[in-house]
Amino acid sequence: MKRFWVSCIAVGTLGCPAWGQKVEVEKLDRGKIIHVQTAINHLTVLEMSEPVSTVAVGSPVFKVEWRENKVFIEPSEPDVATNLFVWTPSGRFNYELDPAGVVPEMVFAIDQPIPDPPKVVVATNRSSEPADRSPAEVLTKFKLVRLHGSIPEKNRVAIYLTDTLEQDGQLFLRYTIRNETKEAYVPGNPQAVALNRPRYRVSLYVLANSQLSPDETARLTSSGEAPLEIGKSEMPSSPIEPGQETTGIVAIKLPATHAGPTVLRLTFLAGPTGPISATLVL
Repeated sequence: MKRFWVSCIAVGTLGCPAWGQKVEVEKLDRGKIIHVQTAINHLTVLEMSEPVSTVAVGSPVFKVEWRENKVFIEPSEPDVATNLFVWTPSGRFNYELDPAGVVPEMVFAIDQPIPDPPKVVVATNRSSEPADRSPAEVLTKFKLVRLHGSIPEKNRVAIYLTDTLEQDGQLFLRYTIRNETKEAYVPGNPQAVALNRPRYRVSLYVLANSQLSPDETARLTSSGEAPLEIGKSEMPSSPIEPGQETTGIVAIKLPATHAGPTVLRLTFLAGPTGPISATLVL
C-alpha cells in the first residue's frame, strides 16, 4: 500500500499529464462495462462519487487497493486481461481491465461526476413529522461497513452488509443479497442474534463496523448467542433471479447493555443449501 501512496503523491506534484495519458469522466451507469487501459509501473485511479464498500478483481496480476472513494489499479504483468467490480452504496459498477500496454495509451484516471445535492425543503410544521420513521429514511446518515476477508459467490447466495446507523437503541442495517445460483431465491424475513463474549484472533476493536467473511467468522468463538428483536424490515418481495441482486434494510433492537465491541449475526433461514448469515462487528 505504501507504494500506492507514493505513486499518488508523485501524480499530485505534476502540473500536466505526461505521454498523452488520459483523464476520463464516466457517468453513473450500472449496466455499462467500462474498459480501462493500464501500463506497467504506472497507477490508474478510479475516483467514485461516493465511498467504496468493496472491490473484486478476477486476476492477481492486477494489484487493486481502495481507500474511501478511490480505487487504485496497478498491473504487474503484460498480456493479461481481467474484470473488476466496484461496489458503493448506489450498487455495483463494472470494469474490464485490458492488458497492460504502452504509456501513451493508458488511462490515467477515471472520475465519476458528483451528483447534484438534493434540494432542501424547509418544513413549516414539524409537529406533522411522523415519530416512527422508516429505516430507509433513517439511513440517510449511514456509516460504511468494511469487509474483512472475501466472500465466495460462485453457485451461492451471498450477503454483503453495506452500511449502518445506531439510533434510539436500534441498529439500522442495510445489506445486499446476490444470487449466483441457478434458481430464484426468496430471502424471507431475517433473524438476528448477538454473540456472548466473542473472541477472535485479533482485537475486535480494530474491526469496528466490519463484516467478517465466512472464513474469518469460522475463526470467531463465543459462549453462546442471545436473540435480538427485529424492529422493521424493508425488502422487495419478489424473488431474486439467478445472477441478480437486491437491497434490503432491517432495524435491530440492540441489547440494553450494548457496548463495543459487539458482534451481531444476521441470518436468513430459507437458503438453497441451508441458512445464510452475515457477521457484523460493531
